[in-house]
Amino acid sequence: MTSDTRHTGPGPCGPDPFGRLPRALRDIAYSAARHPGAGSPDGSSPGGDGCPDLSAGANCQLYAYAVLRHHGLGVPPLRSSELWADTVATRRVAVARPLDLVLFDGGPVAGRPEGYGAHIGVHLGPDRVLHLCKEVGHPAVWGYADFAARARYARVLGVKRVVRGTDPE
Repeated sequence: MTSDTRHTGPGPCGPDPFGRLPRALRDIAYSAARHPGAGSPDGSSPGGDGCPDLSAGANCQLYAYAVLRHHGLGVPPLRSSELWADTVATRRVAVARPLDLVLFDGGPVAGRPEGYGAHIGVHLGPDRVLHLCKEVGHPAVWGYADFAARARYARVLGVKRVVRGTDPE
């Protein structure tokens, strides 16, 4: 799979899980300023359902959380190091399954908590991770080798599974 791949082939999430997402989750632009806990650029509140409005873009975390929310899995607005440390809404697992969160980084950095600045994607199935990054600018599906080929994503820090019944509020 190449880094500009947007659609996926058959797999555990169905024949084309990316294509089955609503347009609002397929046509999001990357925005580093749009992360969990950040207000809208115009100062407005989240959408009427309490969820962030993604029309102004999202970073990898906000996007991954929106995809999970679409599938009925709530995740609090945790930043990457908070997500990695979390044991209430998520749990660490050794083997990823569809809709698990995968955290990537370039390795440990002295003086920073583990997971700080990690990139987050949604595992779709064998060798397929849906994510949003600055490099591509829109949601894409990459294989694990695509991440490993980039120094900032070279290490799979780990996998987190959402605990069912978690309320994102």
